[in-house]
Amino acid sequence: MTAPLKGIKVIDWTQVQSGPSCTQMLAWLGADVIKIERTGVGDPTRTELLDKPGLDGLYFLQLNCNKRSIELDMKTPEGKEVLTRLLKSADIFVENLHPGAVAKLGFSWEEVHKINPRVIYGTIKGFNDDSPFASVKAFEPVAQCAGGAAATTGWWKGEYNVPTQSSAALGDSNTGMHLLIGLLAALMQREKTGEGCFVEQSMQDAVINLCRIKLRDQLILENTGTLKHLPQYPNEKFGNTVPRAGNVEGGQVLGWCYRCKGWENDPNAFVYIVLQNEEKPFAAAATAIGKPEWISDPRFNTPAARQEVKEEIYAAVEKYTITRDKIQIVDELGKAGVPCGPVLSMLEIKNDQSLRKCGTIVEVDQPKRGKFVTIGCPPKFSNYKPEVKAAPMLGEHTDEILKETGYTDEEIKQLRSKHVVCK
Repeated sequence: MTAPLKGIKVIDWTQVQSGPSCTQMLAWLGADVIKIERTGVGDPTRTELLDKPGLDGLYFLQLNCNKRSIELDMKTPEGKEVLTRLLKSADIFVENLHPGAVAKLGFSWEEVHKINPRVIYGTIKGFNDDSPFASVKAFEPVAQCAGGAAATTGWWKGEYNVPTQSSAALGDSNTGMHLLIGLLAALMQREKTGEGCFVEQSMQDAVINLCRIKLRDQLILENTGTLKHLPQYPNEKFGNTVPRAGNVEGGQVLGWCYRCKGWENDPNAFVYIVLQNEEKPFAAAATAIGKPEWISDPRFNTPAARQEVKEEIYAAVEKYTITRDKIQIVDELGKAGVPCGPVLSMLEIKNDQSLRKCGTIVEVDQPKRGKFVTIGCPPKFSNYKPEVKAAPMLGEHTDEILKETGYTDEEIKQLRSKHVVCK
């Protein structure tokens, strides 16, 4: 049970979601993550979307487990000195403040590299330095819109034909995971060079990376004038850019979300089913849903033919699904080798015992609050199981961290009296 990042020290000057999601993962992997927070205020998410008066919000708790917190006024010379000392023994420094903020306070990449050449400097910004929007603050929906996700998500006709953002944090946590990959690679690089590097991850770039198949579609559209795998084909005309495509799978296979028994009263009584292109799996699916005649019918028995009658296929599949419970459908089709899955609500996910058993859903005992449910470490290791611990109280580890950095009790007392640490 050796933590992969045991012995790695991270200075975490991030807030809200994109940065904290990255540094929390570093903490789960065993790094000592020291979170710098504004004195008397802390991370803004501590007081957002509160469910219990006087307690830190779940938004904060679910993104900052396993970290240590130090309150620090970074506008004071003494606060800057504290951070300078911390950086001298650090391996990674991460920040996601608005463009120019950290440099203005004296901690640009160039300055930090002078303080400690071994430090890997990670930064998250809305847009990369070459973008015309480089100085613009970006929030989650901004990144989804600028990264191509919103333009290609949602319904393609009717009242709701509008760019739609995903409820998944494509702009925030996705960016944090992209930065995480860069930081881990930089750690490996430092093993060879002995020197840290600058790792910049823009939110726009992270979203664009997840939308690469939509760029694929753009090129196909420009080359052929159509997109046969989208629901608009063959009955509607395409414009000059990739349209929204509802619940289509995204490849040439026919994937769609179908109503199940009880859909009238349950908004999540749906199942997603994929009809594969290969002859054998398609035949198995056709038989399982009660349409064995499709196997020999030339209107259905080739991928190209199915693209011409996809709406007819969707209607036929739904006649099968609408008479069955979503779990029953997955059981039946799963046994036939058909790719499928139930639409699970967050309530169902929260209470899923299989997810709790494997550590994807965990309960954490938080001081003052008691137990709360959160999402655990997604990667599963054969020789290491992360223990998800409580998020820190504001400034909880201030004195402890200062002493580790070389400050005496008297010096800490003076820093407190001047409100450099802990208001």
